[in-house]
Amino acid sequence: MTAPPSLDAIARAVRESRGLAHKRDIDAVVGRLGIGRLGACGLAVPAGDDCAAIPDGDGHLLLAIEGFLDGFVAADPYFAGFCGVMVNVSDIAAMGGTPVAVVDALWSRDQDHADPVLAGLRAGAEAYGVPVVGGHTNTRNGAEHLAVAILGRAGRRLLTSFDAAPGDVLIAGIDLRGRFREPHPYWDAATGAPPERLRGDVAILAGLAADGLARAAKDISMAGLVGTALMLMECSGVGGRIDLDRLPIPDGVALERWLTAFPSFGYLVAAAPAEAPAVVGRFTERGIAAAAIGSLDASRVARVARGTEEAVVWDFGSSPLIGCGATRGEGA
Repeated sequence: MTAPPSLDAIARAVRESRGLAHKRDIDAVVGRLGIGRLGACGLAVPAGDDCAAIPDGDGHLLLAIEGFLDGFVAADPYFAGFCGVMVNVSDIAAMGGTPVAVVDALWSRDQDHADPVLAGLRAGAEAYGVPVVGGHTNTRNGAEHLAVAILGRAGRRLLTSFDAAPGDVLIAGIDLRGRFREPHPYWDAATGAPPERLRGDVAILAGLAADGLARAAKDISMAGLVGTALMLMECSGVGGRIDLDRLPIPDGVALERWLTAFPSFGYLVAAAPAEAPAVVGRFTERGIAAAAIGSLDASRVARVARGTEEAVVWDFGSSPLIGCGATRGEGA
């Protein structure tokens, strides 16, 4: 029997993962555009969150966009189209909002190659109850490229990546009722699920915001569970400890694969210890696996742990990850 990987090996695998490497590209872009400051461009929170949050009346407009790797679109065009809606809806939910509408931009070689992408996009829109209201299409391109943008709305209370605090409990809520779309790291808990369940599940986060149970959250992206936690910690200027033995994991899935997987429905929520049981309960009452997986502190060092053993994944005092933390916000 093969021995399980050491904590140091797990920490190194997270740092070197492809998903986290893509997130590192954010640092240079934010710096060159000069949008890392609080209040830049009229935003309620700095750039680097799941959505741009624009104050509007007694609430906020939420705006986000997702682009998809050409290899993903080529290998699984239907799911790429479905994800065009799903991941954008997830970004809106992570800010405590509700989706309004999406637009897409699709380039394709011809209509035959465009059709499965459009079928997935339509299925996602119908599943989540979010209309596609326009976009851009070209079916005379050299290959398939896809990007989808979304508009949403939130109330006065936002969930952000910038409001986690030392002493908060870190909670993971993940829908384990799915399967991998082999051989890819995409956990599909959405395409076969009842639409009414999907819509109710994404509404959990808006309820947490409205009821004041949490101020900070982030959806688990292609950076994986730990990688997403790193981005949340960096933006909030904190560090923390993630207990790998507490993570919600599907039966039969190896930890090292799960840590770099993209779950269809997966969120990290930072909450005060007194509110943590209620936050966990909002997920579990809908059949979603949830647990307190760690805690945040003022160290600005992210660690993974088993029992008393720890390994450092990232030291934000030594190197930025996405460059959207407190330091840039103060100095830009």
